[in-house]
Amino acid sequence: MDEPITQEDDFGCGAACVAFVTKKPYSVIIALLGDTNAKTKGYYCRELVDILAGFDLAYTYCYVKLHKVDLAYLEGSIVFLKRSKKYPSGHYIVRHEGQWMDSWINFTKSKDVNKAESGYRKKLPGIPQYVLYKSTSKPLA
Repeated sequence: MDEPITQEDDFGCGAACVAFVTKKPYSVIIALLGDTNAKTKGYYCRELVDILAGFDLAYTYCYVKLHKVDLAYLEGSIVFLKRSKKYPSGHYIVRHEGQWMDSWINFTKSKDVNKAESGYRKKLPGIPQYVLYKSTSKPLA
């Protein structure tokens, strides 16, 4: 199992997921994306797909409807969890070897990003709203 990536910014979960998928350091991905959004609002799916393309990884994304939820469970899929009490700004996580890589797994216990820890979850910790998946994966109709 690959080492999880810990986000270093309040809204850096999307960048951490890209770092995990590309096997690049978080700092490299932040340098490419720019750190302003990592500190203020996070990243949109399109921005993450574009960065992944720069590493020759063909990803696409879609809004998760009931008949597309299976895409979230494909190896390497990056899922944006819907905003909720648990995740007020939403949260990105990655599917890896049957588990979920979470870049701030202790968020509900500590809202201080300086104390963030990453790790793996067995269950999806929220409702998937968007999924970024490998374009070579066969989309569901």
